[in-house]
Amino acid sequence: MKTLPHGFSLIELITTVSISTILLSIGAPSLSDFNTRFRADSNIKVIQQTLMLARNHAISFNRKVTVCALSNNQCISNWQLGLTVFIDVNSNSQLDSNETTIFTTNAFNARDTVIYNRTLIRFQPDGLASGTNGTLKYCPSSPTSPYSRGIVVNQAGRARLSTDANIRCG
Repeated sequence: MKTLPHGFSLIELITTVSISTILLSIGAPSLSDFNTRFRADSNIKVIQQTLMLARNHAISFNRKVTVCALSNNQCISNWQLGLTVFIDVNSNSQLDSNETTIFTTNAFNARDTVIYNRTLIRFQPDGLASGTNGTLKYCPSSPTSPYSRGIVVNQAGRARLSTDANIRCG
């Protein structure tokens, strides 16, 4: 009875490892770009949906609703901390103990840049965002990323995706 050899020879193993290394070195940068683009698309949609939620809540409940990044219950301009939506009864740009938090997002990736030209976005009971219009920009991995996205908030309170192809966060 003749036994068959088991396993790979050294030459077969070296060839397999070499081909795998070449394929991995070609595919890894594409995977990184895919991850960056996916993170930007996903997070900009979260931001847009959060703004739409805040506006709808202001209209539905006839209250002033504020969206901002909070630190020690104060609105600050570090939007990377995430967004907090709350009813700002006294319009003092801080979350007081008698005010209701509607929604909070997670903080954004530490390597990403999130900027807005104001400290907060405030929706009036009629849905207007007067005085807080601008473009909220999300730039993954670097301020000049080709995958950067933006949300334009107009005076009427509408939040739409920016069509600008060259969004820069710096």
